[in-house]
Amino acid sequence: MNPRIIVTVSSDGQISAETEGLLGEACLDYIAVLEDLLDARTVDSAFTADYTRVRTDVRAVETHHDVDRA
Repeated sequence: MNPRIIVTVSSDGQISAETEGLLGEACLDYIAVLEDLLDARTVDSAFTADYTRVRTDVRAVETHHDVDRA
């Protein structure tokens, strides 16, 4: 999943934002950016399930064994 930020503006003008695909503390970097862009301040925040997920790299490893047979 590609990281993204979903910003919602309600009919009464309240703004909420949620990150998706930003794992761990990476999401925290966007709080100040959003505050600047939206000319707003954060009054409430909570971690999503992505906060506790970790990125894993899976690599295939191929091994060859030379066996001398007599």
